[in-house]
Amino acid sequence: MTAPARSRRELTAAVGLCALAGALSLSSSGQPWAHVTVTREVPLPATTEVLTGGQVAPLVSACGLLLLAAAVAVIAVRGVGRVAVGLLVAVAGGVLGWSGLRGVTGGLDLDLSDLTSTVGLGRAQLTSDPVAGWAALALVAGVLGVFAGLLVVLRGRTWPGMGRRYERTGTAGAPAAAPARAPRAETDEDRHQAAWKALDRGDDPTV
Repeated sequence: MTAPARSRRELTAAVGLCALAGALSLSSSGQPWAHVTVTREVPLPATTEVLTGGQVAPLVSACGLLLLAAAVAVIAVRGVGRVAVGLLVAVAGGVLGWSGLRGVTGGLDLDLSDLTSTVGLGRAQLTSDPVAGWAALALVAGVLGVFAGLLVVLRGRTWPGMGRRYERTGTAGAPAAAPARAPRAETDEDRHQAAWKALDRGDDPTV
């Protein structure tokens, strides 16, 4: 495989990974991450609520949007700018992975402000039951984001950019220049017209 072909394949893989990680992250953020049981003071009964990933881990949706934007930015920029985008993608993937891991293991920090009902929650106790499936999806998105970011940082400088044109440096195969036309021989009519033009200018055509 030639170097340009390998560069284009790596660029396509990085863009695809960023887009896939962003889509998985946004999908996960809108799904249940935890079933929360709220035990309130007597005589108020206990209530149960479902919290989404966007509620318990707001950075998940933010990182998803960033990764989708990075999928375009990787193509649009070059050089140092592309390396900076790769670092940002890797950081976003790390944040996603950490949030997903906390969701899977039940280590999320739940807050009363995340609940839709605040009646009688002054001394309420929260008991959470994590929904590992959707949090694991965010974890997978984070791993993909980290891999895409490292790929951009390590290999991005050699990839082509948007609108880049490859031109031939040699002259082989270039079309030959058209040959110059030979001057037309002067006829008697041409000399006759030249004499009249000289008379019009006030010149002596016999000189």
